[in-house]
Amino acid sequence: MSRSTHRHALLAAAKQLLREKGYARTTARDLVAASGTNLASIGYHFGSKEALLNEAIAESFGEWTERMDRLALADEGAGPVERLQTGMRAVMDSFDEMRPFFVACVEALAQAERNDELRAQLAHNYDMSRRQVGETVAQALGIGDDDAETIASLIIALTDGLFIQAFLDPDRTPRPDDFAAAMGRALTGIGQGPAVAP
Repeated sequence: MSRSTHRHALLAAAKQLLREKGYARTTARDLVAASGTNLASIGYHFGSKEALLNEAIAESFGEWTERMDRLALADEGAGPVERLQTGMRAVMDSFDEMRPFFVACVEALAQAERNDELRAQLAHNYDMSRRQVGETVAQALGIGDDDAETIASLIIALTDGLFIQAFLDPDRTPRPDDFAAAMGRALTGIGQGPAVAP
């Protein structure tokens, strides 16, 4: 098995184990057994088990974000509000699929309080996500990169918050269509501006 094949196998194993066991319960030996590699490969390619798991989380969310972006931009005739609604509906529809990675991310965040290297890696992952979502926002809204990344930060915060609500209390979390409809009404109201007194 080549070095690049080892790296790929470790990432695939990390994604599988994050789904099956979660972040905190996945050991280096689990990763080696699932990937058919060796302990030295983890250190050579990633530096640590945590760095490998974090890269697997980041890659999984990156692939997911690309899918969400394609769905949001699929209808070329849609306006900005419709694109945002479509994107958020797709995000919420995929919560069950992405739940293991979101839970793993929360577990990693808890450990980052006492691990500067881990915190820096997670911050880098968020930065990459902001850029990725920002590119789609810029394309969808026809705005500059700085504003697009700021709006992307808001969308990511909104998505993370909805993930938490769906994780803790799925029955009380708005359904995707209800959320999209309410968001559309709110954004339309904002676009019309405040009512002017006669």
